[in-house]
Amino acid sequence: MTLSVVDLRDDGVVGKKKEGPRAGRAKRRTFTPEYKLAIVAEWEQLTEPGARGALLRREGLYHSHIQDWKRLADAGSLNALAARPSGPKPSKSEADRQVEKLEREKAALAEELEKTKKALAIMGKAHELLTLLVEGSDSATPPRR
Repeated sequence: MTLSVVDLRDDGVVGKKKEGPRAGRAKRRTFTPEYKLAIVAEWEQLTEPGARGALLRREGLYHSHIQDWKRLADAGSLNALAARPSGPKPSKSEADRQVEKLEREKAALAEELEKTKKALAIMGKAHELLTLLVEGSDSATPPRR
């Protein structure tokens, strides 16, 4: 039986001890649209001197957060207030990859078909020209002995 290493975090929760090169790094905070709207509403109601600064200190925010959220809230874009996921985009399903592959193959085959049609048209014209030349040369030359 193995034991996992645990520690008591600052918030009093017992959890697995983080290890690795990024163990000591802080994680980026994310804010829900509801939280952002609530903070903007609270910001708008504060009129006393120093109250807005106290709100920023209490929540650990910057004035630029409020400005951005207020601008987005005024524009009415609640979805824009949602935290945007960072990192790599979700991978495509196997079916989507197969569809893209088949579409590329279809485009390549269509291009090849057009080239083949043009080549056949040229060959047909060349055949006609050679036929005319052979027919014209038969009547113009004297028969051989």
